[in-house]
Amino acid sequence: MTDFTSLPDLGSASFSEWGGAPEPGPESPVYDFPGGSVPGEDVVPVLDESEYFSQANRTSSKSAFGYSGNGSEEPSDWQSRPRFSEPDELIRELNDQQREAVVHDGGPLLIMAGAGSGKTRVLTHRIAYLLATGRATQGQILAITFTNKAAAEMRERVGGLVGHGAEYMWVSTFHSACVRILRREHEAAGLTSSFTIYDAQDAQRLIQMILKSMDVDVKRYSPKMIAAKISDLKNELITPAKYEETCANDPISKIVANTYREYSKRMRESNALDFDDLIMATVQLLKDKPLIAQQYHRRFRHILVDEYQDTNHAQYVLVRLLVGDGDDGVEPGELTVVGDSDQSIYAFRGATIRNIEQFERDFPGARTILLEQNYRSTQNILSAANAVIARNQGRRPKNLWTASGDGALITLDAADSEHDEARFVVSEVDRLADQGASYGDVAVFYRTNAQSRAIEELLVRQGIPYRVVGGTRFYERKEIKDALAYLQAISNPDDSVAVRRIINVPRRGIGAKAEDAIAVHASRYGISFGQAVRDVWESEGCPLGESEGIEWQYPTVSQSDATSLVDVATSSDSPSGKPFPSNATDLGKQTSEPSLVESETPGAIVDNALSAWADVEVRTFEQNPPDAQDVNSASSIGNLPSRQLPPSGEQREVLGLSPRARKSIAAFWGLIESTRQASEKGVSTADILEEILDKTGYLATLRKSEDPQDASRVENLAELHSVAIDFAHVNPRGSVVDFLERVALVADSDQIPSEDQRSGQVTLMTVHTAKGLEFPIVFVTGMEDGTFPHQRSLGDESELAEERRLAYVAITRARERLYLTRASIRSAWGSPQEMLPSQFLADIPPELCDIRRSSTASERLRSRENSWGSGWGSGSYSSHTGRALDDDGPVFGSGKAETASRVTGIRTGKTIRMGAQQTSRNTHRPLLDLKVGDRVKHASLGEGTVVGLEGQGKTTVARVKFSEAEKRLLLRVAPLEKI
Repeated sequence: MTDFTSLPDLGSASFSEWGGAPEPGPESPVYDFPGGSVPGEDVVPVLDESEYFSQANRTSSKSAFGYSGNGSEEPSDWQSRPRFSEPDELIRELNDQQREAVVHDGGPLLIMAGAGSGKTRVLTHRIAYLLATGRATQGQILAITFTNKAAAEMRERVGGLVGHGAEYMWVSTFHSACVRILRREHEAAGLTSSFTIYDAQDAQRLIQMILKSMDVDVKRYSPKMIAAKISDLKNELITPAKYEETCANDPISKIVANTYREYSKRMRESNALDFDDLIMATVQLLKDKPLIAQQYHRRFRHILVDEYQDTNHAQYVLVRLLVGDGDDGVEPGELTVVGDSDQSIYAFRGATIRNIEQFERDFPGARTILLEQNYRSTQNILSAANAVIARNQGRRPKNLWTASGDGALITLDAADSEHDEARFVVSEVDRLADQGASYGDVAVFYRTNAQSRAIEELLVRQGIPYRVVGGTRFYERKEIKDALAYLQAISNPDDSVAVRRIINVPRRGIGAKAEDAIAVHASRYGISFGQAVRDVWESEGCPLGESEGIEWQYPTVSQSDATSLVDVATSSDSPSGKPFPSNATDLGKQTSEPSLVESETPGAIVDNALSAWADVEVRTFEQNPPDAQDVNSASSIGNLPSRQLPPSGEQREVLGLSPRARKSIAAFWGLIESTRQASEKGVSTADILEEILDKTGYLATLRKSEDPQDASRVENLAELHSVAIDFAHVNPRGSVVDFLERVALVADSDQIPSEDQRSGQVTLMTVHTAKGLEFPIVFVTGMEDGTFPHQRSLGDESELAEERRLAYVAITRARERLYLTRASIRSAWGSPQEMLPSQFLADIPPELCDIRRSSTASERLRSRENSWGSGWGSGSYSSHTGRALDDDGPVFGSGKAETASRVTGIRTGKTIRMGAQQTSRNTHRPLLDLKVGDRVKHASLGEGTVVGLEGQGKTTVARVKFSEAEKRLLLRVAPLEKI
């Protein structure tokens, strides 16, 4: 274990050293430098987002951008300009449309880039061209992408084109860019520099606490549903106050309004922001602080946004604010956006296709360039994609083409059931592997995660390694969230969600009653939950748990400075007059010759004098617990309220706690304090994490467990520790805050293995997750109306248009081979349902297709017409390896060690056939004529009331409220009768 007490004192950065500053006034100096005409900036490399934040070498005398030069010369990093490629060399191998986009000069530019048309190449070459022609310097470029992986790729590609200097550009995601701005401008934004970033789980946990405190039934009004509604409001930049004024007068709206208001309040108290807040707070900052906005207008002269079709309203407003409108005397920045309206598939996340469709209206004088030549897929695949998307009304015409040839035909197959469909998919994967394909070449897509189960079962049975992407994220696993919550509590003790998560993890005898008592105490005094826990710790004598007391002095603060600090602190200017200076040394220089203040050491006086203002704790060496009397005496010398003691001079006692609970709580907070002190002294995040897992007994508890899942949890924590070690190697000065920020900003898409990492595994994922990826061989499963397109879209024109765009995305992920499969019978809502072929299949010209089975066994028995529109197909298939692909017997385990696993029950072909026969008897009965309010009776669910109807004709779905729950039932097959 790391001996924290033996480490050297590395000091800690003040708030100003993090780059934050109040809004500059007219006297703020402005300098011209390669990054733009802005308040001076230390030009630091930004090869890595968190590496940037770890640089705490800016001093409080610098402006928001840190550069304190005299304006006559560039910073030393810029003395040696990189050697760029010749402009003509950069555009020589581009096609005409790409070249036109790269060299464009003047006015906003929309690059409408079809799938596989080389948009990343165009973006990176445009940046390199701007640099090579002298139209921009590295510091003047802001490039925004939607994933960290895309940002890293763009930065690497530009570096390959321009050499040294690419690291000085801002290339990041929306959220990373906003974090960077908010850390710099935290004071103006009303934050501290160490604010916590909440992920979706953290936000829902806080909302659940709020709902319970309001006596709201969390089963009826789930935290996930309320969180989604609040997220939608933030994406539209609607504040709690504004929503309260405009919301409907119904129960759910009132609950959302009250929850949103309390959620925002508690987030402020916890010094935390969620993902939506990052955008919203940055927008608010730039709107409210025009001088700060002007700084960024001067800096970023070229703004490039990738995947513009996926932006929501808040991101759209942010882009406009960063570009500027010229009203502040700074010419608007040159905006380039890249996107494809045909790939707008994230409406459920708040993205609006309007942003790209109305770009020319929003930015008068904008130019649009179409990229239609595809460098990924064969022409047969592209022709199928063109045919499907062409059915969307009102779209900008675009026709993908390639010079790579027609390629293989698209394979279609009609299966009897989802299990039969899975057998076909796995059989083909087997056959392709025998022909030389790698498992890593293959991807299986589905519309919803639930569809993967049948395929996984067959892959496991055949011993084919696979990987499910988009399931439970690594950072969302319980043990990982617990470990991260400890780090969050250390870096931000006011983070109530983190502290409450771990206060009794592992179990230490702090029950719900004790937690409630602490919460009541926090509410009574208007403090955070963490501060309330601290009150218990102080009342117990401030024990530091199992760790020794840690020396914490201020070696750079002289006795003169310390005693003068007390004089200033007790003057008429403090504390109610002007803000208390955050730099003790500078403060001492403001005062006259000091006098000796009793026998207190300078460090002790500084500690106590600052404690009421600067969030500095009193710490002692070789005293465990510290002597509270000394603390009180020191604070009395300067006539100052000590942070450790309330203004009355009496400690705040938390009522309702047993002696045992008090000791457990004090020990818990003592560990938080000791590790926080170690973190402030520069101990690495990896060592802090190791100390936590050891001292809390978390690892020991898991190792003692006989549950095999706990063994994998130990491995996951070991992996997290490895991540922290890797982080320290890349960011030697990175803090716990930096590490948590890096983890918080990791997206699902960043977890997807690159092509060289997936050589031995079949990849399974939803179509939404597959956006931006490509594979040599792609299977798109579940091509049925009600599955793909999704049932809820069948009665809504705009949602059906998005489903069609989603199908277009799925098809264009394939490079060489494409399979489209469907099932005649699929289990839905607890019973077998007859499924019609997806309407998207009818859009694909028959000459592009190789039909394996044109209809299913049940369809042939009913003498249906050929469902694929063709009279040929094999009607059956077999494994080319000779191995049986039966569906009998239970399945346990997984593919390889790193694959996802599911434990399932027995499912036999006989069961499916019985379901199909049972369903077919109901196929041709007339649909019930229902309307909202009708009473119906279900064969197994009993009586219920129709509360909604979706779709039309054979796709009509009734939402029926039964006594137990609300169900969605497909009328043509559901065993319903009208009462």
